[in-house]
Amino acid sequence: MKIGIFGGSFDPIHIGHAIIAQHIIGSGIVDQLWFMVSPMNPLKADKERQVADTDRLRMVEMVSRPMEGVETSALEFSMPKPSYTIDTLNTLQEKFPDDEFYLVIGADNWSLFGRWRCSDEILEKYHLLVYPRLGHEVVIPEELKGRVTLVDAPIIELSSTEIRKRLAEGKSVRYYVPDEVGQYIDRKNLYKREQHGEIDT
Repeated sequence: MKIGIFGGSFDPIHIGHAIIAQHIIGSGIVDQLWFMVSPMNPLKADKERQVADTDRLRMVEMVSRPMEGVETSALEFSMPKPSYTIDTLNTLQEKFPDDEFYLVIGADNWSLFGRWRCSDEILEKYHLLVYPRLGHEVVIPEELKGRVTLVDAPIIELSSTEIRKRLAEGKSVRYYVPDEVGQYIDRKNLYKREQHGEIDT
């Protein structure tokens, strides 16, 4: 089975993530796509670690559940930290030796891919699916064209950072995130400035 791995902090997951996942699974390039939720980087400032890992995982599950062929994985939560992409892929390959894994990344990450830990090993052992990002041209060297594929997915300029900023300012994120995710954020009062003592007095 061909399985796409779409990793990220998903803090929070938004419609852009869902559209990319739907496009890739609908294209038939892979048989399944797994959202791989990453633990928060322990080196980040406290104010950036706004919600618990379990909340982010729960929101991603809300998105993957109704999508045919799309699942959510918390594998990295149980791995030694910091966990690197190569470690995640190698662990998956060990657990599922009969499957073939495809790493899904944006064009912005492809531009920096040479700086990733063990990038050569990733390219040697796994496939890459690169989706477009505005302002990032995707150039695939001839020798990598059998391993790296540019996916003709919609360009969606929406970021979790922007959504967190809107929420912190008390603005609506309706249509930015799936309805169920938005309701969960409201219900649990996530991403509000008062959580971190940032409300002006």
